[in-house]
Amino acid sequence: MVAGTLAAGALALSLTGCGDSVDPIERMGRKTTQGAGTAEGSATPSPAPSAGNASGNASGNASDEAYRKWGLTAPLAYAPKPAQKPQIPKAGPGKVPVIDRIPVPAGEKIVFLTFDDGAEKDPEFLKMAADLKLPISMFLTDNVASSDYGHFEKLRDNGSASTINNHTLTHPNLRTLPFAAQKKEICDQQDRLEKRFGKRPPLFRPPFGNYNDDTLRAASECGVSSLVLWRVSMQINNFQYAEGSALKPGDIILAHFRGPSELKGSTETQMTTRMLQRIQEQGYKIGRLEDYL
Repeated sequence: MVAGTLAAGALALSLTGCGDSVDPIERMGRKTTQGAGTAEGSATPSPAPSAGNASGNASGNASDEAYRKWGLTAPLAYAPKPAQKPQIPKAGPGKVPVIDRIPVPAGEKIVFLTFDDGAEKDPEFLKMAADLKLPISMFLTDNVASSDYGHFEKLRDNGSASTINNHTLTHPNLRTLPFAAQKKEICDQQDRLEKRFGKRPPLFRPPFGNYNDDTLRAASECGVSSLVLWRVSMQINNFQYAEGSALKPGDIILAHFRGPSELKGSTETQMTTRMLQRIQEQGYKIGRLEDYL
């Protein structure tokens, strides 16, 4: 394999033993993919205003009753758009940076919501996301999401400033593919999403969090600005953490568009309610990922 290919066997994170696991391989965050030769690292956050409900997007405008309707005991707290974006470490020449946690101002407890794939298209979730004004960064896979891209268009256009991004055409393990095949998976999905939604996505997430140097080069050539991973994944009832046992400031949370057949009878809205409850229990606000990237 080419130089820079990541040794999953040596770096794989053991997250076994979860009784409500959905898809163990997609619990993996950066620790399973990081390898020598990448340009990623910790960054020093830039100053930003204190977080509150005066979000830079529409997220802070959920009605007072919306949280009760969807099973929450208190309103969600939203982080405002920062005065300036934090500094992200630059990638090597011809590559995109890899981001698995956002540098946020010291003392600010902010996390970010991302949903992957697009297999489940639950109209109740559309209502929930609109009522709560959830700022969701969607990473869509064409072969499961394209049967109803209109569903995700409604989610994008519900007033929450949610966004649509790239998760490949067919959800392969990119590390097993040569450069040309990786580029096709990424670029062709860029083209399809641009044609359908009118904008070329700036963000890309590799399936399973698996990537190598070829992925970083292909993403750059396809017009991607950042490759986005995660540190926390939502299963059915609880979070799985790549490190420790609690959220950390700047965590990117991975969830999936999934329904009862994959969630052991739970609905997408029930899973999301539990996720939001866990965020509230730990005292975190929700930020919009694209406001920081």
